[in-house]
Amino acid sequence: MFIAISLHILAATIWVGGMFFAYTSLRPVAAAVLEPPLRLTVWVQVFSRFFNWVWLTIIFLIISGHYMAAQMGGLANVGKHIHIMMLLGYIMMGIFMHVYFAPFKRLKAAVALQDWPSAGGHLNLIRKMVLLNLVIGLFTILVASAGRYL
Repeated sequence: MFIAISLHILAATIWVGGMFFAYTSLRPVAAAVLEPPLRLTVWVQVFSRFFNWVWLTIIFLIISGHYMAAQMGGLANVGKHIHIMMLLGYIMMGIFMHVYFAPFKRLKAAVALQDWPSAGGHLNLIRKMVLLNLVIGLFTILVASAGRYL
């Protein structure tokens, strides 16, 4: 259980912390100092690296989460906060997969074609979805860590 909870917390920290850093620190600086062609190219490279980590965190979150639930006798024996955490986690995964397979794919294609206005629109959609996932992720952390005290 020690290894499972450790991997679970580390995976959630990497994913949510990465979104927090990208949204609150990297995004405003990139917008302030980089012209659109360079900024959009940087974002494609940043997302390409970060999204690989997100895929890895998703694998660890699913495996460790279900393992821990099984160790507690199954989902029927865990608290409501665990069910809420799992639901929100799967919603986050769905949002991420949509971002990865739709607007990110279109962003990469637009940058490759140097279609900066189109690329900017795709980046803006990704920004909104990352913000949504960040809010859900932060709330999920609150539910997971303090939910049993409600």
